[in-house]
Amino acid sequence: MRRSDDLTALHAETGAAWDETAANYERDLAEDTAFLREGGSTLLAPERRILGDLSAWCGRAIHLQCSGGNDALSLLQLGAKEIVGVDISPRMIGVARRKGEALEAPASWVCSDVLETPHELDGTADLVYTGRGALPWIIDINAWAQVVARLLKSGGKLFVFEGHPLDWVWDTNAPEYRLDAAHGDYFSNALNDQRWPMPFLDRQEPPAEAPRSREHQWTLGDDLARRLPHTFSLLMRKP
Repeated sequence: MRRSDDLTALHAETGAAWDETAANYERDLAEDTAFLREGGSTLLAPERRILGDLSAWCGRAIHLQCSGGNDALSLLQLGAKEIVGVDISPRMIGVARRKGEALEAPASWVCSDVLETPHELDGTADLVYTGRGALPWIIDINAWAQVVARLLKSGGKLFVFEGHPLDWVWDTNAPEYRLDAAHGDYFSNALNDQRWPMPFLDRQEPPAEAPRSREHQWTLGDDLARRLPHTFSLLMRKP
């Protein structure tokens, strides 16, 4: 089933914003590659602890929304035998590919809206990984879950380690805990519509025509929790 034109357009706008962001990742490419070559990992300590040793069971790991490839390539250091990264931004995929080639890593990279991840990957993943800060960029979480389900092998595992919407409801300039005046309604289930620059991209000058990014505020009690129970800090196994 193909997605609606509206949803395609929303994801495409966000992809264009991340294409601009790729300039940061291109600038850091040599440094990031050297870090990975020396055994560095961009996975957080809780991620490494939960994932553990992948060598005994993970033939292929698919990283959805892989960005510049650092986390995907770090999965190899945990023992994954092969990685596939999927991202909507051509420039981000280009950065990831250059790192993988420089490291001679068993990696392949797919430029695609995550909801249109190629069907030739169906049933091939021992692990589907999605990193912190990924799910808010997905507008249709049910469609995303369906992609995960078709990618996983029987017995395969989904790993979600998400920043969660709580990281944007607070007024970070307040001296005490205080909800943000504009975005502090945790239960709003809102679609945030931001113009460049997004707060975490302030290292970069804005382009002449600022792209628009779209984030969805999924709550723990929302569709995500009902459709993907127990996945926030644990591995979820496909039957």
